[in-house]
Amino acid sequence: MTADAKAASAKKSGAPKGSKIAAAKSAPANAAKPADAKTGGRKVLVVDVGGTHVKMLLEGQKEVRKFDSGPKLTAEATIKGVRAATKDWHYDCVSIGYPGPVINGRPLREPHNLGGGWMGFDFAKAFGKPVKLVNDASMQAIGSYQGGKMLFLGLGTGLGSAMIVNNVLEPMELAHLQYRKGKTYEDYLGIRGLERMGKKKWRAHVWKVCEQLKAALEADYIVLGGGNVKKLKKLPPGTREGDNNNAFKGGLRLWDKSERGLKDNAL
Repeated sequence: MTADAKAASAKKSGAPKGSKIAAAKSAPANAAKPADAKTGGRKVLVVDVGGTHVKMLLEGQKEVRKFDSGPKLTAEATIKGVRAATKDWHYDCVSIGYPGPVINGRPLREPHNLGGGWMGFDFAKAFGKPVKLVNDASMQAIGSYQGGKMLFLGLGTGLGSAMIVNNVLEPMELAHLQYRKGKTYEDYLGIRGLERMGKKKWRAHVWKVCEQLKAALEADYIVLGGGNVKKLKKLPPGTREGDNNNAFKGGLRLWDKSERGLKDNAL
């Protein structure tokens, strides 16, 4: 089916007005079904909610589907869009990466770059299936984790952060902590800092912050994700580049009940 046909189908099925459902670039084979994700035979739908797109991948599939998001996209419209885009997919449970802080599986506050209605929304009821919802940076961190003590920093519009210590997820909100001159880490490492300072100074602060946080948190390594990581000419010592497709791998790992899965008390 072509992208236009999918968009027409979605419009009839209740997708957000003006959205275009499309097949994004195919995920790597290991993104759809990583070797260390054992979901007990359940098919998992992973939904990555972003400020410009909502992306979806079903376990066992390679095609990432997406539709446009934006400041008018509400929680209800998001679920309608997801269900329209995935109506030919059959799944047993859902993982959602949410662009904001999450506590006990629920949004702590409304997202900055989307519409409202997220706090208190019953995602499990809307899907009719079990749902696990985590911060979007946390979901990418889970997919990037390779053991030990890992700090994840997402260099995007803002600054996402999470830490995993011996398979236990510790969501973090480093972005709004004061960094220097009365400004926050996000003011320097997010898009505002990049645009204000230019690439050269921004890169220098990325290096400095990585060095400071790695030492302060005694992390074994740092994974740098987000779209702006590509703007680094060279990675800081003790870091490696993440992959946005790791968010889908992380969504599968949320349902992993094997010894390699994250501890439930972290979620």
